[in-house]
Amino acid sequence: MLLFTPGPTPVRENVRQAMAEATIHHRTPEFEAIFRQTREHLLALFGSDEVVMIAATGTGAMEAAVSNLCHHTLLSVNAGKFGERFGKIAAATGLVSVELTYAWDTPASVDDIMAALRHNSEIDAVAVQICESAGGLRHPVEEIAAAVKAFNPDITVIADGITAVGVERIDVSHIDCIIAGSQKAFMLPPGLAMLGLSHAAVAKIGNGKGYYFNLASEITKQRQNTTAYTAATTLVIGLLEVFKTIEAYGGIGKLYCDTARRAKAVRFALEAIELHVYPQSPAKAMTTIDDEQASEIRTLLKETFGVNVAGGQDHLKGKIFRINQMGLIDLNEMAWVLNSVELALALLGRRPYDGTANRVFNEEYFKSRLAPKEN
Repeated sequence: MLLFTPGPTPVRENVRQAMAEATIHHRTPEFEAIFRQTREHLLALFGSDEVVMIAATGTGAMEAAVSNLCHHTLLSVNAGKFGERFGKIAAATGLVSVELTYAWDTPASVDDIMAALRHNSEIDAVAVQICESAGGLRHPVEEIAAAVKAFNPDITVIADGITAVGVERIDVSHIDCIIAGSQKAFMLPPGLAMLGLSHAAVAKIGNGKGYYFNLASEITKQRQNTTAYTAATTLVIGLLEVFKTIEAYGGIGKLYCDTARRAKAVRFALEAIELHVYPQSPAKAMTTIDDEQASEIRTLLKETFGVNVAGGQDHLKGKIFRINQMGLIDLNEMAWVLNSVELALALLGRRPYDGTANRVFNEEYFKSRLAPKEN
């Protein structure tokens, strides 16, 4: 079965083997060396001033960010299940929650954010997804962050990059906290969350809030290459192996480039077989198709062609399907997925199979190779 859901993503064999080695204790020089190397890679990837790893899913990192970095009122963007989650976390942690709500295919407006800030002077943090994976939507986070900081540099900007970090280069110049999770572009099992923090965010955290999710205690310990509580040793070891794998692949820049090319080529291929891309501003992390027969297509993909793609939630259940584009994806597997989608349409009597999807995918993906090289 080919796993093409936008999280969890497949774990590569060399990474599985690295995590299968004998367990080592987290309070040892051996693990501290691994932790230090992994921290260095994360700092370079995030482009942040500080980084924290916690044994939790991405939701744990979201809660840690909100509880430590918002002191009174959180303004959050709700354009899907994960944007909605920020508001619920704020309410659960005793904060005032202000939401801007959008259709799940519609990116947030910078003007709306600024109007909300002008209307409510008690907002001290803004939270938004970079990619809202409920619909595969890309928000203009960098523009939002720059506008927020120009309005009031003391307002903290929290960006959920769980389905964006490792997918594309993100400008964190005006972002105080960027969140990532192991089971997405990092191609690991779930259970390790990461937060990249600015100097301003570290200062605002101060002594931190809460107990397990107290970022101040974690920063103190992780600067010493250890953790406040038991580390997710196996996942940290796997993450270091992932970074080594990306380096062997050609580096993170090559991965960003190939991910963008692949996402664009897949989108063009699916549109060529008369499918419709759902979000107005598609993220590079996944390709989301809205279709009246989305459930039937997903069933055929899984039961007939051995391809597992994700469906929709809430009002989009049975109305969309989402194909992963994160991580190191072999082109032969991508070709299989596109062939399978086109064959599924043929089995549903929608259009005859003629290989259009793969032809368009190959033309779009490889045409850059034909560009003349500069001397």
